[in-house]
Amino acid sequence: MENYIIEMKNITKEFPGIIANDNITLNLKRGEVHALLGENGAGKSTLMSVLFGLYQAEKGEILKDGKVVKINNPNDANALGIGMVHQHFKLVEIFTVLENIILGVEPNKMGFLQKAEARKKVVELSEKYGLKVNPDAVIEKISVGMQQRVEILKMLYRENEILIFDEPTAVLTPQEIEELLQIMRGFAEEGKSILFITHKLNEIKAVADRCTVLRKGKYIGTVDVKDTTKEELSKMMVGRDISFSVEKTPAEPKDVVLSVRNVTVPSKTHKNNAVKNVSFDVRAGEIVCLAGIDGNGQTEFVSALTGLEKMSGGTISLLGKDLTKSSIRERSVAGISHIPEDRHKHGLVLDYSLEENLILQRYWQPEFQKNGFLKFDAMRKYAETLISRFDVRSGQGPVTQVRSMSGGNQQKAIIAREIDKKHELLVAVQPTRGLDVGAIEYIHKQLVETRDKGKGVLLVSLELDEVMDVSDRILVMYEGEIVGELDPKNTTVEELGLYMSGAKRDTVKETSYAG
Repeated sequence: MENYIIEMKNITKEFPGIIANDNITLNLKRGEVHALLGENGAGKSTLMSVLFGLYQAEKGEILKDGKVVKINNPNDANALGIGMVHQHFKLVEIFTVLENIILGVEPNKMGFLQKAEARKKVVELSEKYGLKVNPDAVIEKISVGMQQRVEILKMLYRENEILIFDEPTAVLTPQEIEELLQIMRGFAEEGKSILFITHKLNEIKAVADRCTVLRKGKYIGTVDVKDTTKEELSKMMVGRDISFSVEKTPAEPKDVVLSVRNVTVPSKTHKNNAVKNVSFDVRAGEIVCLAGIDGNGQTEFVSALTGLEKMSGGTISLLGKDLTKSSIRERSVAGISHIPEDRHKHGLVLDYSLEENLILQRYWQPEFQKNGFLKFDAMRKYAETLISRFDVRSGQGPVTQVRSMSGGNQQKAIIAREIDKKHELLVAVQPTRGLDVGAIEYIHKQLVETRDKGKGVLLVSLELDEVMDVSDRILVMYEGEIVGELDPKNTTVEELGLYMSGAKRDTVKETSYAG
């Protein structure tokens, strides 16, 4: 008999129109890192939400240390030593780091909050596990990587021994990912047990002992990672062979689509400018990638380009038309499609239906409205077409509330809307964040197809493999400036890394603007 700390037996969880978990059994050993792998919408997060008490299963049982337990809510889970870092963090943005960590388990004496005692414990934990944070920093003012550290410290503060990580690396830089994987290994060596939801096969190979694969809500199998290849794992996940290389012909750039000259964007967090005097061109028929470590001005630049933020200097033109002072809608109508970095803040209205979200950029056009009234039949037909074309999975099709969909399928919905909309330039920021290998393969094909149809593509990515494989030209951004222009065919990941870290700089020539 194996020494399992957690056993989930024959778990079935249903939502309207979909069986999210169909008779799934998962066993977690004490002191192991156990990966949970599956496509977007395979039921991974749902299964972990059942274990954490956010959902109740219709069938099945959960055992802790061989005894059946009932987990009605997250407080029950915490009492059993189970903690969870969610894909979309559960933090109060206007609270401090310390306030978020102790929320719900506030130390008090006679009804008075004992913050000093809590602070001491948080500082000790952060130092012990290499999770340096400022306890007094406000959540909305710290980076995503720091916010994730806060989520991890919440679990450690509650002395959880079973740690669930739901897509923990989806929003991290490569350096932060490596740090997190080391922290997870350290937890396992200490005797904690980890359930690790991810789409990234490299991470599973790097850190996991065993891997359980789900597909469309069903259990496919559990394997020892050391005895399994990435190709075998991906085939278990999607049911077919996956190509890990991006197939594309050499680019044939034509006329300039986007022209950016001397763009400067002020920073919201310090006195210096976030973007400093940036100039470059994107031509029709090429994919230009803006690469860099997170926080070096890419987000602010894209916000200025798409109209979300004001520039303090410079000009932006599309096909020769000056858009510098244009509104977001004017830029959209002029031909800019935008896959945003944060799908919840800028990509979707979470309480709208899928079909409503798919026409957000076009609802005023004659195709979808007449005399101010929406044409619901046209809307439904259009949504069904995109859902089929882009394989967007949801419980109730076009009428599904977007909030209830998996993160990956939310991303697919945005990509479907932006690629299908008439455009001359596609601005794709982290387009494959949180997607499985099958979906990544498909999205990369869509980017290449967009290029081959004579459109310009500006890709912003933190994934070095994606930067190298998808782009035709790489512009490296460091501290708000373009410090290098590289040809992916004639450079290495190591050289790219040196530019991204600021250790190497080009004198970017005037001629390079046009490619």
